[in-house]
Amino acid sequence: MKAETKKQVENRLRRVEGQVRGLLKMVDTEQYCVDIITQSSAVRSALSAVENMMLENHLSEHVIHQMKQGQEKKAINEIVTIFNKAKKR
Repeated sequence: MKAETKKQVENRLRRVEGQVRGLLKMVDTEQYCVDIITQSSAVRSALSAVENMMLENHLSEHVIHQMKQGQEKKAINEIVTIFNKAKKR
């Protein structure tokens, strides 16, 4: 993984971790439901951004390497698997 990508992913995940702790506190203190849902949506968006960064890293690093090594079928299968998982959301 590229060093810059790794740093960005780690920072984003730390932010998500804080958001989840905040969500737990909101539930514990019985905050307004709409506020909890809004915060939950923000967590989901942040995790989606992590997925996007990881996908970009995978495509630019691993898939290219697989293609150069004659492993096109493996690369295609991985991409299709990720695409199908994304469609299920």
